Amino acid sequence: MTAPYRTALDLAAAGVPVLPLRAGKLPMGNCPACANNACGGRPNMKTPGPCTCPAPCHGWAAATADTGVIASPTWATAWQGARAVAYHPGGAGLTVVDLDDDAAISWARASLPRTVVVATTRGQHWLYRGTMPSANGVRPGVDIKSRMAYARWPSPGPGTPPGLLARTAGLPDAVRALAAKKPAAARPVIAAPVPAGGGPCPHRTPAYLERGVTMAEQRITEATCVIHTTVYRTFLAVLSVHGRCGCLTDTHVARLFAAAQAKGESARHCADAWANARARLGV
Repeated sequence: MTAPYRTALDLAAAGVPVLPLRAGKLPMGNCPACANNACGGRPNMKTPGPCTCPAPCHGWAAATADTGVIASPTWATAWQGARAVAYHPGGAGLTVVDLDDDAAISWARASLPRTVVVATTRGQHWLYRGTMPSANGVRPGVDIKSRMAYARWPSPGPGTPPGLLARTAGLPDAVRALAAKKPAAARPVIAAPVPAGGGPCPHRTPAYLERGVTMAEQRITEATCVIHTTVYRTFLAVLSVHGRCGCLTDTHVARLFAAAQAKGESARHCADAWANARARLGV
């Protein structure tokens, strides 16, 4: 009956989903079946939903208010090594405005309606009733923890969960607006030199080249691994087939760059990957 375990049971009794934290306020590592991303990162980690692994796994998604799971043998080892307990705000119907420093706290006091405030090691958590998408860095020193995040429960706690939750204010529009997506900034255009060519043409029709470029775009768009590696290898594959005959145009290269940037790659990284691929092939 460690202190985090007792706190977890109290929170679960109030309907608050919990999970154990190890040193550094980090969740327990993935279970053996999911270690080293063997499970593919749990396909629905990008959407709210519980983790179905028997042991604490997949961070916030492992949080549960089921005391049978919390007290199960598969969770026992985790509680023995736990240094704190966390909860899933979204699962408890809450949103946490995480304020990391004095400047962020001053902004909240001037801009947000008063609600339950919980002290943290670095600043404060302002709790609101209602859920929204989680988002980091919505403004300097401010994160939003709700549907897809966990928050550490302070110890000693700020009061009993039922009483605490009853005192929270409703989620204001000012907080929802913090996570509203802003229009994407225009991406810088960096010219990428097209190989001059002059060698034999391996694609006898324009359709062959079009199909190759389209497949390269699709490969980048569907990438689930490290994007830097995928972009470089895709550029390398395109240049190995179409880089010596002179059929690639600026338009083709721009399409490849656009696909990579849509996945989060910077224009500079695209240019570097293109240059490195050309250097490797000598085109």
